[in-house]
Amino acid sequence: MNSLEQLKAAGTTVVTDTGEFESIAKYTPQDATTNPSLILAASKKPEYAKLIDIAVAYAKENANDKETQANLALDRLLVEFGKEILKIVPGRVSTEVDARLSFDKEGTIKKALELIELYKSVGISKDRILIKIASTWEGIQAARELESKYGIHCNLTLLFSFGQAVACAEAKVTLISPFVGRIMDWYKASTGKTYTSNDDPGVISVTNIFNYYKKFGYETIVMGASFRNVGEITALAGCDFLTIAPKLLEEMVNSTEPVPQILNSTAAKSSDFEKVSYVDDEAAFRFALNEDAMATEKLSQGIRQFSADCVTLVDELKSRL
Repeated sequence: MNSLEQLKAAGTTVVTDTGEFESIAKYTPQDATTNPSLILAASKKPEYAKLIDIAVAYAKENANDKETQANLALDRLLVEFGKEILKIVPGRVSTEVDARLSFDKEGTIKKALELIELYKSVGISKDRILIKIASTWEGIQAARELESKYGIHCNLTLLFSFGQAVACAEAKVTLISPFVGRIMDWYKASTGKTYTSNDDPGVISVTNIFNYYKKFGYETIVMGASFRNVGEITALAGCDFLTIAPKLLEEMVNSTEPVPQILNSTAAKSSDFEKVSYVDDEAAFRFALNEDAMATEKLSQGIRQFSADCVTLVDELKSRL
């Protein structure tokens, strides 16, 4: 078996991290994830022009002022990409709420419901959608309500700290996306050190989250994300899900390097963790996040980046209206 097949055999569900349909089809993943940056990159390619046309036409039919039209077009574009992706993958697609709502609980809930309604209008059930939300306090509380009140599955992204992961599990969200490569980037820049997969801070972070979840019986799926190299991926073999960019999937397909199972749910139950809690304790959550300089900086940076890409997409759609 090639390395990708071995990863799957180790018990990990493989997810593609792209908005490009050809790449998704090539690697036969269970699910697919998108974000504003990936959609922006894909939308610049000629083969996706028809999706923009559909989004623009929808916006013109449902609003008169240009600002409202542009935001409607953005939502419809995200849904069009998701709809096409779901023709390829058997599982679910993650569609991200506008990152500019990252600190707005009610705004996030409203936008999530609008996206689910749009999916419904094109024949897609909410069971095939993961609403992707930044792991801020407000985002986690929005996800709690979306899951419990509306039965909407959520993917909590831009997750860099153990405290964020704990709060997400307590909110009973469907899935979290703890980042690996971006954590390693921060430590590499901060310390000047070069890391291997054995001491990679991102790998260690996801390993700790996985073991903590399994020890205390949380059902939230752990999906490692944001990988810089194959070594980070294979060091997490056995993690519930891993979402991987096409370039790294290709490397794994072309390799026969052994990929033994590293993470194990049974072994995790004997791991050395004490239970912590942030239920209804916003102050404790915020303080714990503030104490983690890496997580604080990377969360803010990620929100800024995704927000900027949302604005770029909206401006591009405005030019088409």
